[in-house]
Amino acid sequence: MRGWRRCPISRSPAMRPPTMPASSSPRRAVGRLDLLGPSLPPRSGSRPALTRVARSQLPLARLILALLLPLAACASTPPAQVVLAQQLRVRGGAVACVEREAARVGAEVLAEGGNAVDAAVATALALAVTWPPAGNLGGGGMATLALPDGTTEVIDFRETAPAAVDIDLFLDDSGRYDPALAEHPWRNIGVPGSVAGLHLMHRRHGRLPWPRLVAPAVALARDGFPVDPLLAAFFEHFQEPLASGAPALMAPGGFALRAGQILRQPELAQTLSDLATQGPRSFYEGPRAQAMADAAAAGGGFLSVQDLASYRAVVREPLTHSLGAYSVLAPPPPSAGGVLLAMVSGVVQQLGWQDMPPSGADELHLWTEASRRAFAQRARWLGDPDSMPVGLELLLSRSVLQALAHSIDMQHATPSEQLGPTLAAPEPCQTTHLSVLDAEGGAVSLTTTLESAFGSKVMAPGTGVLLNNELRDFNRWPGMTTRAGLVGTGANLARPGRRPLSSIAPVVVLDADGHALLVTGSPGGRTIPSTVGRILLEVLLRGVTLPDAVDAPRVHHGWFPDRIDIEAGALSEPVLAELRARGHALRVRPVTPPLMGTQGAAHSVARQPDGTLVAVGDRRREGWAAGVDG
Repeated sequence: MRGWRRCPISRSPAMRPPTMPASSSPRRAVGRLDLLGPSLPPRSGSRPALTRVARSQLPLARLILALLLPLAACASTPPAQVVLAQQLRVRGGAVACVEREAARVGAEVLAEGGNAVDAAVATALALAVTWPPAGNLGGGGMATLALPDGTTEVIDFRETAPAAVDIDLFLDDSGRYDPALAEHPWRNIGVPGSVAGLHLMHRRHGRLPWPRLVAPAVALARDGFPVDPLLAAFFEHFQEPLASGAPALMAPGGFALRAGQILRQPELAQTLSDLATQGPRSFYEGPRAQAMADAAAAGGGFLSVQDLASYRAVVREPLTHSLGAYSVLAPPPPSAGGVLLAMVSGVVQQLGWQDMPPSGADELHLWTEASRRAFAQRARWLGDPDSMPVGLELLLSRSVLQALAHSIDMQHATPSEQLGPTLAAPEPCQTTHLSVLDAEGGAVSLTTTLESAFGSKVMAPGTGVLLNNELRDFNRWPGMTTRAGLVGTGANLARPGRRPLSSIAPVVVLDADGHALLVTGSPGGRTIPSTVGRILLEVLLRGVTLPDAVDAPRVHHGWFPDRIDIEAGALSEPVLAELRARGHALRVRPVTPPLMGTQGAAHSVARQPDGTLVAVGDRRREGWAAGVDG
């Protein structure tokens, strides 16, 4: 590791997306990511003539061109075809996410001349309709951007604590911790950030008009879409609380919709329609904001109209660290994901992880011990950047990483209790991630969340908006310690306006020339850095193909509970036996549902040496890839 950086990586505006030859140095060349066989044949040089439009149709044609094809150059290209699959390879841009219709929406935006930011915004808005367990308007998230002009930045639209919240959030009247308060649907609602974040991202870097990007979500909410089997399973599992708090998602009588039935959300359609024409003010001010605040107050919560009106998304510099010859861009705090990725990769590279036999006891032991130490540092020091007692310059310094590496005994597991007594708040795994790469080299990695599945599982009347329960990500109270990992230090205690710590890690990887090479991320709560980190290590240091890295069985160690979680089939019996002999506790978990038993869903896109794009939807949550061909 050459150290971390919190600064944009500059590139010449004239630089083109990477099309490096396969004979380039293996660590620099995207040839190592040549994933799905031989390159596609070159495009034909011929282009069809533009069809004439009747005079009577000219006003309509001009309107369509103004809304959908703002670039004059688009008029001279052949029609682009949108293709969908679990894995695909295309030329003109690609999107990967959890749900088919949302992926299609993003690819259609790319086909119509939109850039990666446009596609990410449209996909995220569509997911607010088609994937209500985590897609949202009433939650928050983060996005990492790397654009063709050299811009690299993070849009932080993490939820904030309302002004009436303080460190006694989870304490009863006697000053004692009350677990029921951490489950209260209305008390744990943070100020939503998704609408502000998506609009800010579009305002800074979007190309197509804002109403064009919201329109597909409006149509999906108004006209409906068939519920897929995975969403039907979620509805069935959470039928009781949703029937009570969010009946708009249920069939008549409060019954769960079954696979194939149509879900229509007219109230959400109206909210989105107003968002398209009026912008974020229709959400953060006026009758809709009043409805959310009134519902929260009636339910015993803290959200107010003043909280909503004062919310702002934040532009941050990416936290950048080196992995081999590549640069990994991820969010800084209040995301812990980037810090954990930098810390683990920095430690394992010092001790030669890349030279150890894959899936062997040595590499798993080293990775586990590095992860254990990184998560201990997370619990001790990380939180809202305004609350952290120690700067990242120290946490990720060469001396600290060397000290962590030297503390690892390669023959014996370190008991987690030896690394400190202060633990972190638990973090539910219901998040969703999308990845976009466009034909010009623009990249967006975006992770959004409601915290738990369906968030607080309540809606303000008339809005159709599920509200988050994100305040649960704050530590419970100072001094409380349990082996289950309930509480950490003051850096992540609830305070007015603070953003709770998260493990989300939307990542963009740049090659040695500063071009966007790989976009990945995942849901999964505290397992996110494990999922994303091992994909990065396998692809960038070992040359494993992206589909194989995404599909590979996963492992996780998060300090507490003190065990390695292993997907079924990940490791051979001799390796499992050797890990036990070194003192590791092991738990085997399924690769595919029951429902939320999987580790992550790393929907990812990578660029190939010939400029084509490979997109992968993670099978663990029936992910989809959509791309533009032709």
